[in-house]
Amino acid sequence: MGPIFETIMLVCFGFSWPMNLIKSYNAKTAKGTSLPFILLIITGYIAGITAKVVGGQINYVLLAYILNLAIVLMNLAVYFRNSALDKKNA
Repeated sequence: MGPIFETIMLVCFGFSWPMNLIKSYNAKTAKGTSLPFILLIITGYIAGITAKVVGGQINYVLLAYILNLAIVLMNLAVYFRNSALDKKNA
């Protein structure tokens, strides 16, 4: 049952990241976005992936971790794009 609940948690987080990505992209500003928060989330997903690999638990849950990490990395890229736009507009 553990992997099922872990997957539900990851899916819930997973649905929020694309919405945040679209909002940040359309906002065209980094104001209100926290770089340390994004980096902390990325670190957490990397730790989760590492735990799965080291523990030999390579299953469908690992795919959810990887997908979420990819979306958060896109958020990071948009943050840097938006920071550059902020500097340009200043």
